[in-house]
Amino acid sequence: MRFLEFKLARINLSDHNWKEVKIDDKLLRKFIGGRGLGTYLALKEIPKGIDPFDKENKIYILTGPLTGTGAFETGRYHVVGKSPLTGFLGDANSGGDFGPWLRFSGFDGLIIEGKSDYPIWLRIEDGDIKFNDASSLWGKGVHHTEKIIREKVKISSETIGSILSIGPAGENKSKIAAIMNDRYRAAGRTGLGAVLGDKKLKAIWVYGKRNLLKEMYDPKKFISEAKKLTDKIMGNPVSQALTQLGTLVLMNMTNALGGLPTKNWTHGIYDKAFDISGEHLAESYLKTRKGCWGCTIQCSRVTEVPEGPYKTPISEGPEYESTWAHGANLLIDDISSIIKMNYLENDMGFDTISFGNTVSTLMELYELAKQGKLDKDKEKELIELINMSGIEPSWGNKDAIIQLIYLAAYRNKIGDLVAEGAKRLAEHFGRPDVAIHVKGLELPAYDPRALNSMSLSYATANRGGCHLRSYSVAFDMIGSPEKWDPLAKDIKKVKGVKEQQDWFTIVDSLVICKFNVFGTGPSDYLEVLKAITGWEDMTENELMTTGERIYNAERLFDVKEGEYKDTLPKRLLEESLPEGPAKGHTGKEWLDFFLPEYYKLRKWDNGIPTEEIIRKLDLEEFLNR
Repeated sequence: MRFLEFKLARINLSDHNWKEVKIDDKLLRKFIGGRGLGTYLALKEIPKGIDPFDKENKIYILTGPLTGTGAFETGRYHVVGKSPLTGFLGDANSGGDFGPWLRFSGFDGLIIEGKSDYPIWLRIEDGDIKFNDASSLWGKGVHHTEKIIREKVKISSETIGSILSIGPAGENKSKIAAIMNDRYRAAGRTGLGAVLGDKKLKAIWVYGKRNLLKEMYDPKKFISEAKKLTDKIMGNPVSQALTQLGTLVLMNMTNALGGLPTKNWTHGIYDKAFDISGEHLAESYLKTRKGCWGCTIQCSRVTEVPEGPYKTPISEGPEYESTWAHGANLLIDDISSIIKMNYLENDMGFDTISFGNTVSTLMELYELAKQGKLDKDKEKELIELINMSGIEPSWGNKDAIIQLIYLAAYRNKIGDLVAEGAKRLAEHFGRPDVAIHVKGLELPAYDPRALNSMSLSYATANRGGCHLRSYSVAFDMIGSPEKWDPLAKDIKKVKGVKEQQDWFTIVDSLVICKFNVFGTGPSDYLEVLKAITGWEDMTENELMTTGERIYNAERLFDVKEGEYKDTLPKRLLEESLPEGPAKGHTGKEWLDFFLPEYYKLRKWDNGIPTEEIIRKLDLEEFLNR
């Protein structure tokens, strides 16, 4: 029986050498790939307590068994490492073309370790890796970097080969820096772009002619099962809505439920939500739609602002989260300016969710300073820094935000503190309550006071405040696969969140797009996975147990790093929403109800996996580490 061969390249930036590493079938079945394999390797290889900018921190850039196979939405890759933003296990996921082309280049993943003495970029082609001087690219944006590298490799077509890179934000170790690829795609969350910047790795080019179909256990079965699954995915109404309006289809829906965070999470309704919605974008600036490699949904919006103060060339985005973070959250209703901000932040290499939240934190701090509500020394420091920076970070000031993008990317003046993220910015000025984050990671665009299952999803997300550990919004708002009352204290939500967390670890380990899962579940992917790997006896129960294993492994990494608490920001816990369907509700009332039951279900002791569950999930090697 032939099994999948999973090959990684271990790349040492300190001495510019590399070697091939093969992951045996037993370990691969236990952790699948992508997020799961990255978590296992991080637990094994990243020493406890190190600074994220220590040379012993590593970045794992990984695909999964399904990546680039041509089945449904499989054009993604996953990145894992110790986060400089949170201090815990960081990970991020990105689409575009890089994941498939990495596999075509002859490798299923990369282990990036050590530090280079000078900026470099890697050329990976057909099983070989070459190190190149990137000094002339250092300080340059993502768009320029990709243009120059394509000139060097003599392949100008953006459909052939792919480039991963960092912008100035990563180079200058902004803790909210993203890892970018294909110009507009971002492995955005947890600041891992800063780790590549610290290691002086500017970019990676990948290209090759590897044929994944020929390596499969049963190619004919794979083609047949993949076709069935594609038809099922595209037959789902959510997939069709994403095709029509992209992720911005959510803006008006979230607002209607009173769950659209507005003015740094002080409100849940934005009276100008339509002006930043998918419907309005389609009317005003949409050119066409686009998908990641091999994608049939094609949720990405291709936009252009042809004239005016926010003139922007044809580019991808903005998505729902980016639009909200710079729209309702900052009281900006001009979507042309948001398109410009999104374009510039991609070029500078920022996580747009974190950047928008950090700016809203700054705006509230500035408002408090003008009202005399900060400590006098801190008030003076903030006002002086802002005056030196030549900006006015008041609510709705679009031009100030555009200036801040550059100030933060190059760490100038007030931008030096913005580059640290919302938590550190607020703490620096003595008002930690102003920053809306969980475990240091800024929250996305769903208020858990109005969509109450998200209180549990956010609080227990291993990487910090995140909607992609468990997207229970699908139940509370969309009604997929079933409809929940978003304000009901229903114990079944605990089980739903836990099971979705476990399932999503598998999605990120296979590695496939989460938009596949509307209308599909674990059983739908078993036959496709068997056809690729030859794991003929794998069951749905085994697959879900693997997801639970990975989720617990992530938690083990985090708890060994120090204080780790599953909670929500003070504002969301204690302050009720002032208007809308969720008026009067706080996050505390929901979390107090859900969290104890969640711990019982997980078999965790106050958030820490017990020896019982560690042994049950075959994680004994990490006991007492």
